[in-house]
Amino acid sequence: MINQELLDIFRVKPGKKVRLAEHDPCWAQTRELKELGKGAVKDRAKEILAQNLAELAEAQELLYADGRYAVLIVFQAMDAAGKDGTIKHVMSGVNPQGCQVFSFKQPSNRELNHNFLWRYTVCLPERGRIGIFNRSYYEDVLVVKVHPQLLDRQKLPPEKRGKAFWAARYEDINALERHLVRNGTRIVKFFLHISKDEQKRRFLERLERPEKNWKFSASDLTERAFWDDYMQAYEDALSATSTEESPWHIVPADHKWVSRAVVADIVAHAVRSLDLAYPEVTEEERRKLMEAKKKLLDE
Repeated sequence: MINQELLDIFRVKPGKKVRLAEHDPCWAQTRELKELGKGAVKDRAKEILAQNLAELAEAQELLYADGRYAVLIVFQAMDAAGKDGTIKHVMSGVNPQGCQVFSFKQPSNRELNHNFLWRYTVCLPERGRIGIFNRSYYEDVLVVKVHPQLLDRQKLPPEKRGKAFWAARYEDINALERHLVRNGTRIVKFFLHISKDEQKRRFLERLERPEKNWKFSASDLTERAFWDDYMQAYEDALSATSTEESPWHIVPADHKWVSRAVVADIVAHAVRSLDLAYPEVTEEERRKLMEAKKKLLDE
């Protein structure tokens, strides 16, 4: 398991103003890690990932059997930060029947005819399941805030689109998450923090390696030009929506083995921390089980 003191570095404390420049996207998060060296830290990260994958698989079975809670995992990041790979590796050991992944693209006309939260709420995980949002309702205070002209498609009543407008959206998101938590959904939120230099390196890799060409889109470069605007939008959103019941975690993503180990540890801990138990069998049910066992043995 990852040291709690280190995990606290990643967790955004409620009410704290986030400044992403203060968060290192690399592996050397503390002096102790630097002293250990990259090789040793990488080996330890792989051990932590393997351990948590096994624990998560066991915890998911208990979550499904208990049937009272759901887990929603939210991923937000700049392009090429490794959301898809993190989801693939962290959830590789869980039962697909108990896990659902949703990736949200541009909203359809039907979705635009509803409030901005609607298309996400219809995809929320059922009790007993883990739901993963690869991008989420936070897009509406991130990409939409960077490109406010997108609001024109949302058919909103006429009003000013200044600070009060975005503050109201943060309030709506916080209210939704409070409602979900009160009704048994544990929410775990990750911002995969990649540096601009590392994003450039990964973009170039996608262009230079034919088997990765399909991952590159011209829109990637278009959005990269708004890097500073996105960093400001992320800082505002993380600051306004990291709460006691649904905190954000800023996960260093310049090295994929770091982000995968951190995410796996936090998710496994979140599921384990729920008040889970296998359903108790009543005396009548126990009697029927014994009858069924006897029938099988008598065949």
